[in-house]
Amino acid sequence: MTTKFTFCTFLSILCMMPATLAIDVYFGTGGRGSKGIYRAEFDPETGKLKPAVLAAEIKGPGFLSWHPDGKKIYAVAQVENGPGVAGFHVKEDGSLQQFTSSLIRDGGGTHIAVHPSGKFLLTAQYGGGSTALLPIDPDGNLGESVVMEHKGGSKVVGNRQDSPHPHWCGFSPDGQFAFTPDLGTDKIHIYKVENAAIARHGMAASVPGGGPRHMRFSADGKFIYLLNELSLSVTTFAYNAEKGRAKRLTTTPALSEETKARETFNSAAEILIHPNGKFVWSSNRGNDSITCYRANPDTGALSVTEVEPIRGAWPRNINIDPSARWILAAGAHSDTVSVFKIDQETGELAYQTRGLIKVPSPICILFGKK
Repeated sequence: MTTKFTFCTFLSILCMMPATLAIDVYFGTGGRGSKGIYRAEFDPETGKLKPAVLAAEIKGPGFLSWHPDGKKIYAVAQVENGPGVAGFHVKEDGSLQQFTSSLIRDGGGTHIAVHPSGKFLLTAQYGGGSTALLPIDPDGNLGESVVMEHKGGSKVVGNRQDSPHPHWCGFSPDGQFAFTPDLGTDKIHIYKVENAAIARHGMAASVPGGGPRHMRFSADGKFIYLLNELSLSVTTFAYNAEKGRAKRLTTTPALSEETKARETFNSAAEILIHPNGKFVWSSNRGNDSITCYRANPDTGALSVTEVEPIRGAWPRNINIDPSARWILAAGAHSDTVSVFKIDQETGELAYQTRGLIKVPSPICILFGKK
């Protein structure tokens, strides 16, 4: 009798324990075989990804961004009349339902970011050479874009830097400033946020010929880590939050010269920061790898600790999950998404063989809200 009672009690306790909650992961895609935005379920306990399914059919969705309410996603994509932004409601089953769209009016967007206020979003136009602002009303509907053109070109790498090529957009931790790294000008263009508008504020120069692509703030907001696409390096800036200014400090190569010489082409793509502030990662197309760095919390200086293959091709995007225990790598040319476990002591990565899934031409990874 005692044995039966104990066993039943054990089963009851198991039933009352909360099941592991899977996280939705959305993939912006482009190129062959792509039908739109895809979704998969990710288990943060095991690092396993379930097969991806189509979440919303739309042409050419690239980068994605959450509205701060966690109920809407915006994507740069082809909308009814040309290149623009589409907004989607997230349904209970994780699928997406488009409810709004607006033209960018300066070519296709390369990147997108929604302001923490939810009142507007920004897009960066690589081909158009501009940053665009699209207002968002209280219901999430998009208004008409306001385009701010970039000027000049550093001309250090002639075929890539003859004209401006903005590649990323985002905001300071306090939301008071906006930033657009520009590959063509070798500068970060800085804007002051004024209500639901932005005004030109200043610039921060990277290394000549570096080709700024994406950037991230350190966990404490004291530093900016700028990824240079053309030179495959990360430049650290000291950031003055009050004045919205950035001062260049050090630059760390992502790959050795010997490694780069073995490849016919190499190009840096994405950069990530661990919430603990100790680790930074960047992705390398051509070498098809992720470079792991340890960050000095006092100086912002980086040191390379590992270069990890992604087990795929052309990692245009990598992203860290909400638990900060895993990194996903999108192989745009291999139609794959691979999973890596983060060593919480060193920041080094371990490939998870059970995590690999197929996604057509993935170029953006967006984790669901907790």
